[in-house]
Amino acid sequence: MADDPDPLPLLAALMSLTVVSGLVDAVSYLGLGHVFTANMTGNVVVLGFAAAGAAGFSVPATLTSLLVFLAGAAMTGRVIRRITGRRRLLLTTVTAEATMTGTAALIAVLTGSTGSGWPRYAIIAILALAMGMRNAAVRHLGVKDMNTTVLTTTLTGLASESALAGGPSPRSGRRAGAVIAMLAGAAIGALLFLRVDAALPLLASAALTAGTGAAYAFSASAAAPA
Repeated sequence: MADDPDPLPLLAALMSLTVVSGLVDAVSYLGLGHVFTANMTGNVVVLGFAAAGAAGFSVPATLTSLLVFLAGAAMTGRVIRRITGRRRLLLTTVTAEATMTGTAALIAVLTGSTGSGWPRYAIIAILALAMGMRNAAVRHLGVKDMNTTVLTTTLTGLASESALAGGPSPRSGRRAGAVIAMLAGAAIGALLFLRVDAALPLLASAALTAGTGAAYAFSASAAAPA
């Protein structure tokens, strides 16, 4: 990982992808029947609700998301061993994610429906696969407090290591930024979904992911070879 001495482009890219997670899960939870495709912690809880027979939750849909997410992570785990360098790994992952999110948006546009039938399961599977691939790559990058999809540990560190708790407040800006990024993505995604339809936040997610990859490629390429 020594081929990217300047972490700022990487941090900015991961922060942008955190916004995308909020967008994606807004569509998933609101438009795909109370299913998460980025936050698997939420899915485990939702699966418990569904298994107990709570209204509005689906065991098949939630299991689809969980299993496809795991498949994406496993597949990326194998690919990671053949990719050298942070820049190449992140760009490969972001390119795949943008393509898949764009495909999900296209399905939403062409079918005009995301809440039932095969379009629902297709979009769940595509988004979960993309998020599983991204999570495996981000985990391999090992950037502290920049998981991009889960904030529990980030929030815990922000509070337990804060000056109020007598701590040194390490990476407080990064941690707070991740929380704000996720919140902003979720709010924008929900607004677009509620005011327009599911296709628009998915298109926004694909565009932001592609833009993130392009910006990172340009900002990091001068610093190190691929």
